[in-house]
Amino acid sequence: MPTTCVVGILWGDEGKGKVIDYLAADADFVVRYGGGHNAGHTLILPSGKLVLHLVPSGIVHPHTTNVIGNGVVVDPIHLCSEIDALRTRGLPVELGGNLLLSERAHVILEAHRRQDQWAEGARGSGRIGTTGRGIGPAYADRCSRIGLRLGDLLRPDRLRQVVRAIAAQKNAWFVPAGIEPLDAEAIVAQLLDAGERLRAGIVDSGAVLRRAHAAGRRILLEGAQGCLLDLEHGTYPFVTSSHASTGGAFSGTGLPPHAMRVVGIAKAYSTRVGEGPFPTERGDEIGERLRAAGKEFGSTTGRPRRCGWFDTVAVRYSGAVSGADELVLTGLDVLRGFLPLRLCVAYRLADGSRTTELPAFDLEHAVPEYEDLPGFTEDLRQVRRFDDLPATARAYVQAIERHTGIPVRTISVGPERDQVIVR
Repeated sequence: MPTTCVVGILWGDEGKGKVIDYLAADADFVVRYGGGHNAGHTLILPSGKLVLHLVPSGIVHPHTTNVIGNGVVVDPIHLCSEIDALRTRGLPVELGGNLLLSERAHVILEAHRRQDQWAEGARGSGRIGTTGRGIGPAYADRCSRIGLRLGDLLRPDRLRQVVRAIAAQKNAWFVPAGIEPLDAEAIVAQLLDAGERLRAGIVDSGAVLRRAHAAGRRILLEGAQGCLLDLEHGTYPFVTSSHASTGGAFSGTGLPPHAMRVVGIAKAYSTRVGEGPFPTERGDEIGERLRAAGKEFGSTTGRPRRCGWFDTVAVRYSGAVSGADELVLTGLDVLRGFLPLRLCVAYRLADGSRTTELPAFDLEHAVPEYEDLPGFTEDLRQVRRFDDLPATARAYVQAIERHTGIPVRTISVGPERDQVIVR
């Protein structure tokens, strides 16, 4: 199929950056379809570590055209800084050439950051765990039909009109709430400057992608976060504000619905950043060992990730929702020395019932039921063939396939580009 969608299967941080980098070698277009700069994709290049936030991971491949789709919310100030950092790193970033920005993508404003941080503080013990970067409020304004789009940055009169209206509306409750009021004219000046810097890249990206699809070009769609953070299908309300599953792939790009290959990314164990239910979380020495072995700290925030055992119930659910044809299993090498290895195969719910389905409510009370498997002590980082893995590591992968019903086609055994087993 000419289109492939890469999607995180649980709560994000599964190693999508490496997988997208790997697949981008055979892609013509790499397209980010949702989220904002609250997400980060980490690549390990010959020149060292590279963390991307808004710019698609294909930017390191000179033959790809990279597109920030209309489903993304864009902080134009951050985007300009990210482009500058990439150029400083020696990567050629050409707006209108290898980097295109949807004119329909909504803009994150200073108002959204202030609103986000105030709202998270007001939630108290019920906080969601947002990064405070304005993502949710920007999406909320889009739904309320008062948002600003990237194309507006090229239209000074409309820009002033919309920003003044937003500032008046926000300040009406910012001031009584003790939030610093917005200076509309200062915001306009900043956005006009950013618009000029980005002008060459702001295009009708949907039309570009539809033409590419009609011509049979190879399109790689890049999800942000993971299916269990999807606004509709995730562990609500502890979710992001966009459609992180494949459901956002078409609405977030302007591509028509069509058959595509869906590659789900899952770690060989589970992690989550921020608040919300996490049935297999280990808050003990096992969790600490997983965090240390996997270097589990957020690429955007630096926050330590919560860690636990692989959850086949959650992966099977997310795989079904996303239509995953195959799994890429990352971090198998991290499990070296964990004896035994445990797979969650069912939940016991508060009413005493047993289920292999992910419940929409009361997941925080679910008690995981485990299947234990022998672990391994061998170093996997040099292994490149599935048959060369230790028998117990192969059995672990095969148990994941059996319980999720999704074939594991690719296994990552380290952070480097070439530390991959393709079955």
